[in-house]
Amino acid sequence: MPPLGPIKRRDLIRTLRKLGFDGPYSGGKHQYMVKGELKLFIPNPHGSEISRALLLKLLKQAGIDRRDWEAV
Repeated sequence: MPPLGPIKRRDLIRTLRKLGFDGPYSGGKHQYMVKGELKLFIPNPHGSEISRALLLKLLKQAGIDRRDWEAV
């Protein structure tokens, strides 16, 4: 169960894959992951963890419920 808090980029990608996303793929300034018609841009690696606030924004854009995130 990934925490709903600061998370490493690698763990974010791993969990999104478990939730049905493919990628990451290169594109423009940011990589992105795909699930059906949805394209979710993910933060670039910057040496620190992804904050809770940014994680919540990403989950909202991806249409992932908090319970679904924590159940993985």
